[in-house]
Amino acid sequence: MIGGGIAVLLVGLLLCFFGVRSLNLAVLASGFALGWLLTEPFDASILTALVIAVAGALVAWVLAHLVFRAALFFVGAIAGGVIGAKLFGLLEHGNGNIVVAVLFVGAAAFIVGLATQRFRRTVLVAACALGGAGLALSGLARAFPDALGLLRYPQTTWQSVIAAAAWLALAVAGWVIQRRAPQESNETRR
Repeated sequence: MIGGGIAVLLVGLLLCFFGVRSLNLAVLASGFALGWLLTEPFDASILTALVIAVAGALVAWVLAHLVFRAALFFVGAIAGGVIGAKLFGLLEHGNGNIVVAVLFVGAAAFIVGLATQRFRRTVLVAACALGGAGLALSGLARAFPDALGLLRYPQTTWQSVIAAAAWLALAVAGWVIQRRAPQESNETRR
């Protein structure tokens, strides 16, 4: 379904290029992305993926606001989960194990969360760019599965290399644009 893929692409681009400008935006987009990308290896329907993604966005937003002092950790952890989910999807070639997925994504989330809490904006920019780029490419693959399906489920080594290169190229573009944002907003200083 092209519409669902385009919606996911737009959320991914928003996170990739503008995530650091607003902590609320980063939390909502990262939560949405995490929920969506967790459904990718299991070939969930668009409606199921959308419901899980919206629930992920809401849970992420509530958690970040309830735990204000550790908000950067949660934003980083959620974005790290997105990165871990995309990386897991690129590495598992459509044969995912749920236990390995949860452990892999959880470890990535925790590591990026700690790094974000420690280094703040520097890691947050990179995490938003990587997470948003991963979601955007998954949206493109969903919207155009025949032409770009390899961005979602690479089946060969060269497809994995192409998907990873596309992910990193888009993330670098997002990182460059976000680095041009004002150095610190009130939200990222918290």
